Amino acid sequence: MTVHWCGTGLSSGPGLRRLLDAGHDIRLWHIDESAARALVAPRSALLRDFSEEALAAELRPGDIVVSMLPPEMHLPLARIALRGRAHFACSSYITEGLRALDTPAREAGVALVAEVGLDPGIDHLMAHDLVADYRASGKVAPGNTISFRSCCGGVPAVPNAFRYKFSWSPLGVLRALRAPSRSIRHFSELSVSHPWDAILRYDAPLPQPETFEVYPNRDSLPYRAEYRFDPEWRIEDFMRGTIRLLGWADAWQPVFAALEDGGPDAETRLAALAERLWHDNAYAPDEADRVVLVVDLAVKRDGATVWHKAWALDAKGDARGSAMARLVSGTLSHAVEAILAHEIPAGLHSAPHDPKLVHRWLGALESQAQYLAKRDLTRAHP
Repeated sequence: MTVHWCGTGLSSGPGLRRLLDAGHDIRLWHIDESAARALVAPRSALLRDFSEEALAAELRPGDIVVSMLPPEMHLPLARIALRGRAHFACSSYITEGLRALDTPAREAGVALVAEVGLDPGIDHLMAHDLVADYRASGKVAPGNTISFRSCCGGVPAVPNAFRYKFSWSPLGVLRALRAPSRSIRHFSELSVSHPWDAILRYDAPLPQPETFEVYPNRDSLPYRAEYRFDPEWRIEDFMRGTIRLLGWADAWQPVFAALEDGGPDAETRLAALAERLWHDNAYAPDEADRVVLVVDLAVKRDGATVWHKAWALDAKGDARGSAMARLVSGTLSHAVEAILAHEIPAGLHSAPHDPKLVHRWLGALESQAQYLAKRDLTRAHP
């Protein structure tokens, strides 16, 4: 089985090199050959000039297509893989287009896997583990109320005045901020047009307690079923969100104002804003980034906390590459190996809930983060 890794961007390196070091047969499809050679050096890999036609011509049944290209390329590559009876994997969110390929993939006997990066990806693993732990705790009872929070963010390791830095074009971040979100807060659905309308302060359970700002991201509500919440559980809070450094909302007020300003030339002005932000707030060469991820599940009965555990991760860039790259492509490489080992069935899937895979993947992360722990916080409540 050949792994066709498509893309040589900033997040590709650690996962790709991990697969090469493990001896897998890799073909690296690139647009920039010099970038591809720098990415794999001194390892060897078969390099190919990327085009959809060339990729389709080389695919064989049972191969794996890995997309580290921009999100709009995932669906075309998944379709190419399916036509060639090959598997497919990417780190990005599952789209409606990918969902439509579920039945054809099952019929073809191939796995299509998405949401196996950092967020989405590692956060799913942590959520599956916490829900399984709670179910096995003996604390499940009809009167319980559940609060769930999953928050992740890439932030500068050394804070700047803007409280954020960019690893690549800011357009993706700006467009995400224009998207509405849904979550649950205080037993009620919270729908906001702009994430900055729902910002909370959050004290993360890190070794050195640290306060962040968090806001709901996209539509959190379908993940109640994804994480196997019982439909009868009473949910007080449920949010999948984004972490930002304290002070981020104040520093970004001019950006928020620009994003609210519509009009026929909105996209042109957005592109100009992205260019300016990139110029003023990009990471310097070899500057360390930081990733913080916390997944938290708390249970109350009659107002008192009876069960509360959380996964917390804090990672910084180092000689192995950026923290973001290690966690995104590294997790994706584990998904590739799970497909190779026939541990993921045919059809469309996100990050696994199988306890064996969850524990193995989370265990592998211990070497990728400066801090990774699952903490019992029940006794922290009065």
